[in-house]
Amino acid sequence: MQPTIRVLPDEDLPAAWQLGRLTFGSDPQAPPSTAPLAGRTSYGAYDRGGTLVGKAVDLHDEQWWSGATVPAASVAGVAVAPEARGTGVARSLLRALLHGAHERGAAVSTLFATTTGPYRALGWEVTGELRTLDLPTVALPRHPRPAHLTVRAGTPADLPATTGLYERLARHRNGLLTRTHPRFHLGEDLPYDGLTLVEHGDTLVGYAGWNRGRGYGPEAVLTVEDLLAGTAEAARTLVGVLASWHSVAPTLRLTPLPGDAVSAQLPLELARQHEHDTWMHRPVDVVRAVETRGWPAHVRGQVTFALTDDLAEWNTGTWQLAVADGRAQLRRSDTEADLHLTVRGFARLYTATGTARTLAEAGLLHHTTPDPGALDLLAAGPPAQALDYF
Repeated sequence: MQPTIRVLPDEDLPAAWQLGRLTFGSDPQAPPSTAPLAGRTSYGAYDRGGTLVGKAVDLHDEQWWSGATVPAASVAGVAVAPEARGTGVARSLLRALLHGAHERGAAVSTLFATTTGPYRALGWEVTGELRTLDLPTVALPRHPRPAHLTVRAGTPADLPATTGLYERLARHRNGLLTRTHPRFHLGEDLPYDGLTLVEHGDTLVGYAGWNRGRGYGPEAVLTVEDLLAGTAEAARTLVGVLASWHSVAPTLRLTPLPGDAVSAQLPLELARQHEHDTWMHRPVDVVRAVETRGWPAHVRGQVTFALTDDLAEWNTGTWQLAVADGRAQLRRSDTEADLHLTVRGFARLYTATGTARTLAEAGLLHHTTPDPGALDLLAAGPPAQALDYF
């Protein structure tokens, strides 16, 4: 018997917290409040006796895609009671979540998977990873500090400037969260033990938010929660400040943004992986996904393809994609398509983490034309990236 799926009522939030605690091995100490939070929709699955046996959360996020914001459904907290696993509860939950996300206007969906198989069966595909690395602090390079840059400790009053720098650096990438969701709203206190700022005049050009951890012996770790720089000089300066911790914190732990100014200064060949989180993507609505994002201004072209999506039937059909002048349109077509794309294949192309030929080799694209490369138009732009875990 299929479970009953509905938006989780407030009175069931404590039961949902308990289900999540048991599933993920969280602290048994209950949080101060399990009151509903803004910017999210929680779904519950109930057996015929009315017992909560599963839950999933849709975080109402936005992502940056080449200067444009794309409404997203960040899927979090998917948990199923052990007695109900393998009975279709997760599939029913995620189908309902996708339908709800579609109704509220979401275009894409992402999640971090503890196991990929069940999500692949529902159309999500692996499109990246979030890596937390450990580096020997003593190995960090230290450069002379440029005279025109100022380094100082930040205060809560500086947090809006850090948000502004993040937006300047993130908006022209693909896939990064806009951090406009209520969970990112900053309170009156620093969210870290310390905040180090690098400024050029009155302009913030780099910052590091860090937590000191415990002790000062060989096992001590300085965890950098947020580390961004807008120039190479600012990045070198920040890395030099972090290097100064070597005598009391032999290990620096951070989650770098691949290809950014800071990563270019780090001795990544010495890094050890501390954590690895698999990032998965899928379209909620292919038309919105294509038309709300930005596209490379130099890319022009058209391609027709067929798509099958068993979980979001509105995506199924034959489509013509047209890209020009930094924008794109996706329209239904009556033309017979030689390119047949799975929803997982769409996710790989959309995020520029695959090509038509590699998808054909993986069974995510079927074609009758000798060369499926025309569909690489959907993969125009830099690969999508993740920086924030949820």
